[in-house]
Amino acid sequence: MREIVLDTETTGFEPEQGDRIVEIGAVELMGHVPTGRTFHEYINPKRSMPQSAFEVHGLGDDFLRDKPVFEQVGQAFLDFVGDAKLVIHNAAFDMKFLNAELGWMGARLLPMDQAVDTLAIARRRFPGAPASLDALCRRFGIDNSNRTLHGALLDSEILADVYLELIGGRQPDFGLGSDEGPKDDGQMRDTWRPRPRARPLPSKLTEEESAAHTAFVAKLGDAAIWSKA
Repeated sequence: MREIVLDTETTGFEPEQGDRIVEIGAVELMGHVPTGRTFHEYINPKRSMPQSAFEVHGLGDDFLRDKPVFEQVGQAFLDFVGDAKLVIHNAAFDMKFLNAELGWMGARLLPMDQAVDTLAIARRRFPGAPASLDALCRRFGIDNSNRTLHGALLDSEILADVYLELIGGRQPDFGLGSDEGPKDDGQMRDTWRPRPRARPLPSKLTEEESAAHTAFVAKLGDAAIWSKA
């Protein structure tokens, strides 16, 4: 199963009010394992960067001035994504921006049911607990010391580790299960538990060893724990 873990950085919160994407970062997973394939682009938003947004990601007007506009990278992004599931923290935010940009360039939009929202998964697993990316890194012991500013590719790499922990560890099915991943609605699969054997394994004790043990327990008296077991 192919999945794309992605993140975006923007100039603000509302594309319909003129905000734009300034960075896309994405990493590819196959069977819940990173392949090393990534997609990463800085994007010229064709507008000035608000100071509040600059303080979040550090991407300023001078740096972005010579970068491609979204129309120049949008199709390459769609080609990289394909029909893979999109693993996103707070998926509604990124999908809103991605579909706004894709719509403006006349490209196909991404259906919301293609996204898996790790924020929603975290809130279901840990009700009432902080569910930010940094908080989840602390919970799972994931090193995010390089995350001094938000960055789409770095955040995608960190989110990939968080996602794998949220669904049960780096190899949740140990390679023995089916290729089916999380359900479209993001619901977690049941935690794996060992099942009793249909036929118990034979004892490795010999008859002599068993008799010796019984004789030893008899010498301990009726108050001995072994006699009650």
